[in-house]
Amino acid sequence: MSDDTRRGPTPQPDESDGRHDFDFIFGSWRVHNRKLRNAAHRGCTDWIDFDSRSHAEPILGGLAHTDRIVCGPGSPHGDWEGFTLRQFDPARRLWQIWWASTKAPGRLDPPLSGRFDAGIGNFLGDDVLDGRPIKVRFEWTTPDRDRARWSQAFSWDDGRTWQLNWIMEFTREAAGTP
Repeated sequence: MSDDTRRGPTPQPDESDGRHDFDFIFGSWRVHNRKLRNAAHRGCTDWIDFDSRSHAEPILGGLAHTDRIVCGPGSPHGDWEGFTLRQFDPARRLWQIWWASTKAPGRLDPPLSGRFDAGIGNFLGDDVLDGRPIKVRFEWTTPDRDRARWSQAFSWDDGRTWQLNWIMEFTREAAGTP
């Protein structure tokens, strides 16, 4: 008898553990951005608006995915490209999110960790901005399969107060849209 036979059947993963919570993001999107002009400045109230495009696809057997965001010359920040890696840990039922962009060459931001609860994804992490430690919070909501909303907020007082600084409104592109 082989070792495989003595061990019994391989347990199947619990598909309701949260691993599919980000499946909504797969595909191509038009993204309207609303961002504080200077997110590093507490109390900044000067918002800028610009558009970008995004494309996300699953990797690593669906336990992770990549998301590429491209912003063209119409942006107040000029041309730039961002890259997100989101990876699910089934043992902890937890997502981790990493971000990198051409605005900060050679830097991979520290991960944010979290999960979805009642359709809202909350993700928290620590970072440093202009030499000061901050907390970072992402929130994801999906009102329907063709729209999603992401927002980012910073806290300079260990999470007691938060300043919203970036909102992305995603609208799914029709199949075949360039």
